Amino acid sequence: MKLGTAIAEIMRREGIEILCGYPVNHLIEHAAKAEIRPVMVRQERVGIHMADAISRVTSGRSIGAFCMQHGPGAENAMGGVAQCFGESVPVLVLPMGYQRRLSHIEPNFNSSEAMKPFAKSSEPIILATEVANIFRRAFTKLKNGRGGPVIVEIPSDMWNEEVPEPLNYTPVLRTRYGADPVHVKEAAGLLVNAKRPVIYAGQGVHYAQAWPQLKRLAERLAIPVTTSLGGKSSFPETHPLSLGSGGLAVPRAVPKFLSEADVIFGIGCSFTETNFGVAMPKGKTIIHSTLDPNHLNKDVEAKIGLVGDAGLVLDALLEEIGKTVTADRDASAVAAEIAASHKEWLAKWMPKLASNDVPLSPYRVLWDLQHTVDIHNTIITHDAGSPRDQLSPFWKAVEPLTYLGWGKTTQLGYGLGLAMGAKLARPDKLCINVWGDAAIGFTGMDFETAVRERIPIMSILLNNFSMAIELKVMPVSTEKYRSTDISGDYAAMARAFGGYGERVERPEDIVPAIKRGIQKTREGVPVLLEFITSKETEVSRPGT
Repeated sequence: MKLGTAIAEIMRREGIEILCGYPVNHLIEHAAKAEIRPVMVRQERVGIHMADAISRVTSGRSIGAFCMQHGPGAENAMGGVAQCFGESVPVLVLPMGYQRRLSHIEPNFNSSEAMKPFAKSSEPIILATEVANIFRRAFTKLKNGRGGPVIVEIPSDMWNEEVPEPLNYTPVLRTRYGADPVHVKEAAGLLVNAKRPVIYAGQGVHYAQAWPQLKRLAERLAIPVTTSLGGKSSFPETHPLSLGSGGLAVPRAVPKFLSEADVIFGIGCSFTETNFGVAMPKGKTIIHSTLDPNHLNKDVEAKIGLVGDAGLVLDALLEEIGKTVTADRDASAVAAEIAASHKEWLAKWMPKLASNDVPLSPYRVLWDLQHTVDIHNTIITHDAGSPRDQLSPFWKAVEPLTYLGWGKTTQLGYGLGLAMGAKLARPDKLCINVWGDAAIGFTGMDFETAVRERIPIMSILLNNFSMAIELKVMPVSTEKYRSTDISGDYAAMARAFGGYGERVERPEDIVPAIKRGIQKTREGVPVLLEFITSKETEVSRPGT
């Protein structure tokens, strides 16, 4: 069989049902013939974002895949690959490459070399006879260990080469590994005897699907739980022991309980130091459970390291703890303390959350959104900047994988592709992205992709005509030269593309517009609701 047919067949055997892409890449047509749905985007980065979401919302059980043209197509895709690397998301990236005789000659762009620094693995196909071995290595990397993008570059002169039949390929194994029992016992002892423990849960809990174990541990020892942005929704945020999620903007309870903790247990997290994550206070006893040993002592000093799958680690801890703690501890006191902190913090923010001001408060828009949708059946994601910080502290995720949080690197426009990919993988859910007038400038054309590819997402645009955060860091540019004074009617743009677009300017119109938008998505129509908001830059940072 021809090389493209063989690659498509391998992907089909590995369970890939959707190939996001941008032409020309001949794999698109081979995949379509193999009953793999091609989804064509307007911009390469968005296609990788869509593949990213497919992997996220399935806990990596379905691997997102993206292919693109050699040269400029691969160059344009680099930002999306880097985002997957920063967020540890397993995505199969399949760039075309220059002909083998030209692939290493400057200035030709060589994807397998250029993307190697921010990929889990990167390999070109040199011999058609090796295609099964190459993809066996690629899918093993994608299915095992910490996630990340995997690059397989396909030279443009290889499509007519023959792969021996029958194709010798079976889906690769998926395996897990657990922590050293000695260290599990030590960690259990620390947690049992801790006076003020806190659990910090990362997205490794999602990939391990270890949500029940996390909840059991918290309830067994009455331990408050906070999450990273990537780990948000791994623990129900309506639970009495939930502190909320960490990020640049946080509920007040998060820094309060972390600062007062004697033991912090990080599970399924990297503890990566970032401006967009909660900082771990100094001088704490830290138990670090991570899938990647390279993360131990990378940014914080760990007293105990538990290297392994979050589910296996939590299973082992629960078994060890159960030897001495045989019933759930009374959580009433700590739950009351958490509730009091939440109540005091929320009281400060309610004037914004319930504001009747015009232009609209972005907090009012997102507060009404949260209380209008069926939150159990909604998947939502933020964008970079203000939308992330205005949404994440207040949105209470109650079901696993219903909030796609991110923040180690923060590309504007990421959220649109995530929402579309989530809808492709979970068509039963209402999938929402929240972005601003800066982000839509990067990826807004791909709303047309949602229309053309019949992906009925709901896009919430907070438009303050000023690229938001630049107001405070570029005062002369803004006030004298109006460099960030952006005009535009994005609701009209959505209608021009064939979707549903509505501009909202009054508080009393917020909920009716959201309800109309929800109904349109049920009818299969992509929706863009544009809310004209104030130039709001204050966010709920630690201590506020």
